[in-house]
Amino acid sequence: MSNMINQEELETVRELIKDIDTAMLTTVTEEGLVSRPMKTQEIEFDGDLWFFTKKETAKYEEILHDQDVNVAYAGKSYVSVRGKAEIVEDLEKKKELWSKAYEEIMQTSYDDPNVVLIKVKTEAAEYWETGNFTKKAAFLFKRMTGKNSKSADINETVEINK
Repeated sequence: MSNMINQEELETVRELIKDIDTAMLTTVTEEGLVSRPMKTQEIEFDGDLWFFTKKETAKYEEILHDQDVNVAYAGKSYVSVRGKAEIVEDLEKKKELWSKAYEEIMQTSYDDPNVVLIKVKTEAAEYWETGNFTKKAAFLFKRMTGKNSKSADINETVEINK
């Protein structure tokens, strides 16, 4: 599945986002971009980000319509993750990721058929480390589409196939 994953870049992003409780998820709507806060999953970042949502939400519809998303983390450092989102209805995965906090936030349980997961496959991550506002871009994973994905030439980039 993975050809080359730059472990160092992955570790950096993992370290920068692991203590940030809330991320901002940006989706594409007909009117433009919309961002909203999402509770961060307490699992090891391996290139995929996971979030819970319900089917009767705007973000659910938006992701079905357009998979391009951005996830932004602000804490001791700042991280911006660009990727493709998909809706996942895997009961085992929901059970694995579920916690009491979600029960309180969503007022239901993981086996509610209305509860779904949003899986974001990372294509690129940019980060600014604390006290150093020099932007660093790590193009962690490039989709295997056969198309050339244009990277931002103004940044140092590392492209890794996944």
